[in-house]
Amino acid sequence: MFLLTLWFLKNKLLYYKKVMVSFNKLSQYGLPFQLKVINQLLTNKEFLLNIRDTIQEEYFDNSSLQWIVTRTLKYFDHYHTSPTLEALQIEVKKLDNDLLKTNVIEQLRESYRIENSDVEYVREEFSNFCKNQQLKKALLTSVDLLNSGMYDDIRSLIDSALKAGMDKNIGHEYSKDVESRYRPDARQIVPTPWEDINKLLMGGLGGGDLGLVFGNPGGGKSWMMVAVAGHAVKLGFNVVYYTLELGEVYVGKRFDAFFVNEPVNQIHLHRKKTETEINRLEGKLVVKEFSMGKATIQTLESHIQKLNDMDLKPDLIIIDYIDLLRSPKRSSDRKDEIDDVYVATKGLARDLNIPIWSVSQVNRAGAQDDIIQGDKAAGSYDKIMISDFCLSLSRKKEDKVNGTGRLHVMKNRYGMDGLTYNAKVDTTTGHIDLDDNNEGVDIAPTKTFNQSTKPNDWDNSDIQKLRNKLSDFSDSI
Repeated sequence: MFLLTLWFLKNKLLYYKKVMVSFNKLSQYGLPFQLKVINQLLTNKEFLLNIRDTIQEEYFDNSSLQWIVTRTLKYFDHYHTSPTLEALQIEVKKLDNDLLKTNVIEQLRESYRIENSDVEYVREEFSNFCKNQQLKKALLTSVDLLNSGMYDDIRSLIDSALKAGMDKNIGHEYSKDVESRYRPDARQIVPTPWEDINKLLMGGLGGGDLGLVFGNPGGGKSWMMVAVAGHAVKLGFNVVYYTLELGEVYVGKRFDAFFVNEPVNQIHLHRKKTETEINRLEGKLVVKEFSMGKATIQTLESHIQKLNDMDLKPDLIIIDYIDLLRSPKRSSDRKDEIDDVYVATKGLARDLNIPIWSVSQVNRAGAQDDIIQGDKAAGSYDKIMISDFCLSLSRKKEDKVNGTGRLHVMKNRYGMDGLTYNAKVDTTTGHIDLDDNNEGVDIAPTKTFNQSTKPNDWDNSDIQKLRNKLSDFSDSI
């Protein structure tokens, strides 16, 4: 048994030598590294969860950092999440030591302000440091246990040290995570330009959500995407607009028209005004064109990674539109390919934890409806099943002339659906306004054809032409 235990310790020591980092003290990493660790402890619950059983406040250099870590761990043990800045501010006010209070405030300010572009490296390096400290402590303790012949205790101690710092995120623990799910930032949202729609979405489309707008060709769907993206940029969000149908330069001019509220076909006359408005924008906008039928979700992922590497992490993605992406799985059934692309897009939204908006066509029957329902989706009805929020934009011939339309909520995972809103639609600037008199009340659907009503795909000009034909026919008899 003694020899077996020696063999066990020898192998663990060899393992420890392999994984051991070059630094034995956290001070050797420097203060900026420690501030980045503090930043992650205060902003990344998953990192704090995984590191909780290995971190010790004495690892840090000074008393102010140790105080922050101690209060952070205490808060986590009680609420199972990272502390808010407001909670830390209250704790700081309780300090009697003015010098410590001043240093803590300064360290907190620096940790929140510090540029954290290498967060993955910081998390991995600090996790390894903590695990190695635990393993080193276990090995030193094993020497005393070995002299006492407590071999099973040695094995248990070493195994526990090796398991320290493992991934402990098992999901949302309902009873423990009450504080997490009721925080304002529990769901990262990007509001739409329409307050009525935001109310239905609990503030806006959230991280991991897929929103769709259905409509007939030329009805203004892409302009709606310009409005959604432009509004988000004004609010300070970073937006990536993928266009697979229009050129990126022309899409850029559409945004110019939206921001300065001038018709897109006259925007070249308003360059100075455009530049002034652009300088006022809080967020960043990237418009990227890909060839329809050639780009895949993997193409978009590669581009997003390039943006992240350039510190242009998107908060919102627009795809105009998903149906034009190519599925890597070729199939004789076009529906299967479309479903595969939509599932991959929803997966992308979840992986990135940001919202994605896109548009899709309706079939011929839907193009004639006053209110477009879910059964009129072209290509595959499963699009609606995969998405989290679906709108339809109905604009018939007279609507295009009058600048009107109807927005209908086809699906909503976050509240009511089935509501219809009258809208003013300007497809020269992208400004779309919901009628203030809607009050969220569903509008009566178009009447079906009978002796007292005209067909729902006939307008007044069609009826007049029919009357003229009948008159000519009667005169010829």
